[in-house]
Amino acid sequence: MAKLYSKCPQKNGSFNPKEETINFLLNYSKALNVIQGEKWQFETLLN
Repeated sequence: MAKLYSKCPQKNGSFNPKEETINFLLNYSKALNVIQGEKWQFETLLN
């Protein structure tokens, strides 16, 4: 089984993501649209 943890943990627990990662997540959240129905929930990605 693969180990799912880091070999050397961060001392202060903070991570420094790349700017492109942050931009990708922000753009994805802007494009995501959730439509709530009576019994269903639809998620659409607007590109």
